[in-house]
Amino acid sequence: MKQIERTEKSQEIAIESEQAVKNEQKRAIATAQKIYLFLPLLFLTVGLLGGLRVKDGSLLFIAPELVYLIFASLLMILFFKTGLIKLEGWFSENFTALKNTANSAVIIGVFVASVQVFNSLIPESGLSFWVVSFCFFWVLWNNLFVETEAKRMLKSLLALFGLAFVVKYVLLSSMTAPESESWWQGLLQNPTKEALTWLLDLPRFSPTTGYLQFFTLTFYLIGLFFFPSTSK
Repeated sequence: MKQIERTEKSQEIAIESEQAVKNEQKRAIATAQKIYLFLPLLFLTVGLLGGLRVKDGSLLFIAPELVYLIFASLLMILFFKTGLIKLEGWFSENFTALKNTANSAVIIGVFVASVQVFNSLIPESGLSFWVVSFCFFWVLWNNLFVETEAKRMLKSLLALFGLAFVVKYVLLSSMTAPESESWWQGLLQNPTKEALTWLLDLPRFSPTTGYLQFFTLTFYLIGLFFFPSTSK
């Protein structure tokens, strides 16, 4: 009788161990799918949409300025500094060459998406370009010398990006003369907007651009929220 009970317990332990192994494998597969499939697709989408503008019913792609690469580099340093991305958790001599290469591709994807987010949020030209660029540089540079946590940094980043989006696609957009109007028509019908458009060198993009960039920023922030600090 005792032998039977021992056998049953052994079988139960074996079943539980097998189930635990299966659950661990499922978690590993889910993590791998998130890191190497979901997040890269999300950041790739941001990279593609960040430079898109709609004008006169056609799509334009605006290449990022050199300063956006500098801003993205500062932002990546902040990610590593605050622990949002742990360097030793993504690159290690204990990892296979394939995993290190795949991790490099993911990190590069984050960098490219960051460049395009700045491309999306900073005005294309004029005085507003320099003012917003200076504000971004000032905030990023100061944060390099401030001790903060990843969650707090993400919250401040959300506030900063949200403010930049409102400034560009709500405030400045409301000052811009409609793209369908000619210069003379705009001057006669709405001289204030036409003057502001000329003085601030505001591009006449379609309102659809704002919707595109709203989703671009949303996808980027979602990607950062779900981004694991390590790939282990």
